[in-house]
Amino acid sequence: MIDDKYKDFSPYDEGKDFEDAKKRLLDKREYLGVLAYLIAGNDLKGVSSLLESFIAGIEKVHNYSEFQEKVTGGFFIPTVVKNSTTGFSFSGAEKIDSNKGYLYISNHRDIILDCMLLDYGLLMNNKPLVEMAVGDNLMANQFVEDLFRINGGIIIRRELPIREKYLESIRVSEYFVNAVKNRHVSIWVAQKSGRSKDGIDNTQPAIIKMLYLSQKNQGVSFSDLIKSVNIVPVSISYQYDPNDINKGREETIKTEAGSYSKKRYEDIISMVRGLRREKGKIHIALGDVLSGDYQNADEVAREIDRQIHLNYRLFDTNYMAYDYLEHSERFKGEYSDKELKEFLSQYHHLAPKVREYVLNAYANPVRMKLKEEESV
Repeated sequence: MIDDKYKDFSPYDEGKDFEDAKKRLLDKREYLGVLAYLIAGNDLKGVSSLLESFIAGIEKVHNYSEFQEKVTGGFFIPTVVKNSTTGFSFSGAEKIDSNKGYLYISNHRDIILDCMLLDYGLLMNNKPLVEMAVGDNLMANQFVEDLFRINGGIIIRRELPIREKYLESIRVSEYFVNAVKNRHVSIWVAQKSGRSKDGIDNTQPAIIKMLYLSQKNQGVSFSDLIKSVNIVPVSISYQYDPNDINKGREETIKTEAGSYSKKRYEDIISMVRGLRREKGKIHIALGDVLSGDYQNADEVAREIDRQIHLNYRLFDTNYMAYDYLEHSERFKGEYSDKELKEFLSQYHHLAPKVREYVLNAYANPVRMKLKEEESV
């Protein structure tokens, strides 16, 4: 059971909170219909069938683990994978002990799919699923919050004064540690706040520091704390990023204007694109559990980055962008001239700076992997 002191941000585990959330979701069947449409597309028969599955699935579950398995993993993600990918693969499941909790720290490409696809891969391999940390900027209304929290979502409050934000980070970190150590529950968290828009995957050491600060007054050493939370680096790679152009435009504006102000519901629109648009192949790779005697957060962050970079599955899009930008033929064997021409044609209409940013986002994982391989 989840401690009541975390009740304001933790998942709806079971009991009254869960059942109340179920009722609210079922009372908003028109919203469930919109969700079914977003996933199933223009196939009206498919939308109707999916909506019926949503309603029947929600009615039958009584805790978030059942929701993840029977609804999210049962037909939500399989439908997304079927309709908008050409293949999903998963590696490293053999490293996971089903009797332990883990803190999965991953690179971050898509607002909601990253974690849900991790759950899907774990489910395919008969491994326990995860709770997921998501920002409250995505909670557009009560329906969205209920949908996340009934699915194991941990809501992270973003817009707080500095002092309150620090204290809230400590409290959330305490929840993470207790979940993994005492409840043997696994948690997914992105390696940094927000998605990686430039394809450069680096872990914020502050995430690790907060884990330790939440336990420091108990006399736990930094090294022992890291061993106790079973950190697993996770590499998530998409052949095509459904939001690549939008990310490029946003970051180009931010560079030129000094800031970028998101429009209302912009994150929701990004979520919809992520669900519906073509992603090509997707691969998730689990790294090795961190078990060394790490002395500080920078060392831990560096090891997470090293594993994410080396385990990242590179696709033809990555190789094509790298060779094109580097004026190279280093990876010419990974694609044809026709494929290169078709790939580049998708971005010809963009302003030069935006096009360069987007292509670099595909090329940077190659650069990071090469750098790690060269340093061995």
